[in-house]
Amino acid sequence: MDLKISVYTLGCKVNQYESCAMFEAIEDLGVRFAAKDETADICIINTCTVTSESDRKSRQTVRKAMSENPGALIIVTGCSSQIDPKSFWKIRGVNAVVSNVSKMDVCKIVSEFIKTGKRDFSDLVSDHDIENAKFEKMSITSSERTRAYVKIEDGCESKCAYCIIPKARGKIRSKPVEEVLCEVKTLVDGGYKEIVLTGIEISAYGKGEDFDLPTLLERLDTPEFAALERIRLGSLDPSYLTPKTVDALAKCKKLTHHFHLSLQSGCDRILALMRRRYNTKMVLDYTAHIREVMSDVCFTADVIVGFPGETDEDVMQTKQFLEKIELLHCHLFCYSRRPGTEADKMKGQLDGATKTKRLHLLSDVVEKTSNKVLSDFVGKEFDVLFEEYENGVATGHTASFAKVCVKSDCDLHSRILKVKIVSTDKDTLIGEL
Repeated sequence: MDLKISVYTLGCKVNQYESCAMFEAIEDLGVRFAAKDETADICIINTCTVTSESDRKSRQTVRKAMSENPGALIIVTGCSSQIDPKSFWKIRGVNAVVSNVSKMDVCKIVSEFIKTGKRDFSDLVSDHDIENAKFEKMSITSSERTRAYVKIEDGCESKCAYCIIPKARGKIRSKPVEEVLCEVKTLVDGGYKEIVLTGIEISAYGKGEDFDLPTLLERLDTPEFAALERIRLGSLDPSYLTPKTVDALAKCKKLTHHFHLSLQSGCDRILALMRRRYNTKMVLDYTAHIREVMSDVCFTADVIVGFPGETDEDVMQTKQFLEKIELLHCHLFCYSRRPGTEADKMKGQLDGATKTKRLHLLSDVVEKTSNKVLSDFVGKEFDVLFEEYENGVATGHTASFAKVCVKSDCDLHSRILKVKIVSTDKDTLIGEL
């Protein structure tokens, strides 16, 4: 039986990793990935719930999968179905809804479907008890990307005012060090030179255990992983990057000098309303220390615009902060109300026009500071991991995550080569081999 599968993934890098892990496990059952021009027999929709729009898109994607693959077995999982499984069961044609606690149950469902043709899995007891969840065992052996992501942690206990994710992901739990090492070793042996350690809150890795993130990095920075050239960290809460922690992280020679900060605002009043665990002075002090101990380090960040109660003065404070911290890139996005969160009930909800106007104001600042950061690369040499090749141009990233383009007669995919930076073009560095 030639069964084909399609996987639809919404949301974060963790979801993307989990989709890959589910597919690899199902592939072992003899199911292959459906090509673009093929109709799938099985569809997995891995949903997102970070905003109300994410929930809407998740339901829309389920219907899209049904439309594109008539008669396919439809399996829904992910954060949106964890928060509200009934909304997906209401969609006529859904065969199974699997929780975030037991995503690998999709393998049992597919196996049963192959053996018996069973299509109704409404009797499946998928464990939705997110509060008592253990770290679910899963791994990958390959990735569609040049760099491979490895999930090391799940859950978050921060309970920020705007965020529903703790309810969708549960308490912090971590993948044991030895399991991480085994997975990384497999990926490195497969030719991957860069690994990205990801999770919902990786700064909490090892909480309640006898290991932590610096411990893991120390184990990866050994001759056993000689072929691994770069270790990149996923998004980090700025409060984690204390001088003591950074000094410990900096001992890892493979660690890329790039940190993505889950910043959210550059205004102390708004940070307090958001229930964040830091203020702007702390962030500036911590990033200043990082710049002292790590050469050519770059920072990227996420910032929310238009949080409830935000004033023009608050926005100006964020503007001034962004000018000071000088980010390589910043993902700016407008606050979106999310039922079930504290912020959804706050007074001072702003209209779309106001949020958009403020977004443009901060976008201009980010563009200017990004240009300044990139200009500092010009005239220097950097190692670049190449990822794409098109029309005689090879594209990759420095360890500090600056995008670089060079002219090349051949595809340099997965190679790390030294490049001299000669100029900039918007958000890209132009280099020469």
